[in-house]
Amino acid sequence: MSNIIQQETLRRVAEVFDQHVPFHNLLGMDIKRYDVEGVEVVVEMKPELIGNIHQKILHGGVTATVLDVVGGLTAFSGLVASRDDWSIQELEKRIQTLSTIDLRIDYLRPGRGEIFTGTGTVIRAGNRVSVSRMELHNEKGDHIAFGTGTYMVG
Repeated sequence: MSNIIQQETLRRVAEVFDQHVPFHNLLGMDIKRYDVEGVEVVVEMKPELIGNIHQKILHGGVTATVLDVVGGLTAFSGLVASRDDWSIQELEKRIQTLSTIDLRIDYLRPGRGEIFTGTGTVIRAGNRVSVSRMELHNEKGDHIAFGTGTYMVG
């Protein structure tokens, strides 16, 4: 698979996750970068995302959701990069089965901030199951949470 096909496939996946998933839109998720090197998903704080009204911190469910989305996107990019002979049709079929098998989140500090950025790396890119490591930071670079996710990719 050429780099152009890889890039186009990931662009299409990012568009679906970024613009066509209602829950992602509700949270205000924005995919800033998505390629075979990694992913960057941003959420801006807004009153609807507060989980603790006294401390005005990000809800833990938002943190988990962002990390889960980052993990799934990361796992799929690992799949795309794993072979040179994928067809667009094979990858389109596989994206329809992308799902979370297991997700672990470690909350490191309260979710204080205005802009939260999730990033991910591939731990294992398998043909059917992949594993990702994800991190969430605020705009000051404070490490808010990290996670490990296992995803069905085929």
